[in-house]
Amino acid sequence: MSIIYNFSAGPAVLPKEVLQRAQQEMLDWHGRGMSVMEMSHRGEEFMSIIAKTESDLRELVGIPHHYKILFLQGGASSQFAMVPMNLLRGKRKADYVNTGQWSQKAIDEARKYCQVNIAASSEDAHFTYAPPSKSWVIDPDTAYVHYTPNETIGGVEFNWVPDMAQITGGKIDAPLVADMSSNILSRPLDITPFGLIYAGAQKNIGPAGLVLVIIREDLLNTPIAGTPTMYAYKTHADHHSMYNTPPTYAIYVMGLVLDWLKQRGGLSEMEKTNIVKANLLYDLIDSSDFYRCPVAKPDRSRMNIPFTLKDSSLDNEFLKQAKARGLLQLKGHRSVGGMRASIYNAMPYEGVVALVSFMKEFEKTHA
Repeated sequence: MSIIYNFSAGPAVLPKEVLQRAQQEMLDWHGRGMSVMEMSHRGEEFMSIIAKTESDLRELVGIPHHYKILFLQGGASSQFAMVPMNLLRGKRKADYVNTGQWSQKAIDEARKYCQVNIAASSEDAHFTYAPPSKSWVIDPDTAYVHYTPNETIGGVEFNWVPDMAQITGGKIDAPLVADMSSNILSRPLDITPFGLIYAGAQKNIGPAGLVLVIIREDLLNTPIAGTPTMYAYKTHADHHSMYNTPPTYAIYVMGLVLDWLKQRGGLSEMEKTNIVKANLLYDLIDSSDFYRCPVAKPDRSRMNIPFTLKDSSLDNEFLKQAKARGLLQLKGHRSVGGMRASIYNAMPYEGVVALVSFMKEFEKTHA
């Protein structure tokens, strides 16, 4: 096969080594004569897999023991409802920071359960920046504050973690909630400022079908009346993510991804690589008048890099020629157009080099 580089925003590229190991173990996991997909989720084989996956995640990220790790289903979109269902705790208001389409989806869902206060927004500039903390206005009666650290579609990333005590002057005690679907595991992370983090797996964690939830134990309260049993975090925490059959194969592959990260020096080393990859592409875009990135420089994502061509009539030709070179899934989201290169952890440096080389040639030919 010719070399293919997949720049899809998700489901996204997985490490080659992970796929090869999964292939080797597909029919027979560790001499047990069966595939992980065939195992009982309560059998000793799979119980050892999920236990090691949780242990490795705690080690890599540095997750304290008073946080529960939940392996759920329904993708991050299920969390748009589960968060207000579980975290309102008798209150009627919640605060959201609006930085793009995924923030907006979370806001729309939360409005079914509570009054939403928009604490800050970048809609005034078409979601091309991250609102600075000094612009955040938190409702004194809020149950929690939700934000999206990386907007996959718009390519805006918070390169800082909100300090709630500073933002509120220490007067409001509300847990910080984050949708980290597209940048979790891409850099070191201090869990302690957060009450809850959730992330769909299909970017940096593993295959689609799994959603990871990290929640502080004191937030495992009784959810609002009428919440289905499966939508209560406490249900899953009390049963160690085994209340129903979990997404076993996705958890297994997640474990392989975590092994891969550990072998590469962990999240600090991964961040260094991600910075190099992102800078390589951004430097080309910024040095050219043929390409343009609309996102404010301090708030540019390392994971999802949107860019446009000076002449949009060349978009289809760009995509056609890129595909012929083995550079796939570069078309921007339909809501914003242009191009988008998603360069998650598993995108090798060589893939970004190949993209930059092609972009230079295309500009030379079509400028």
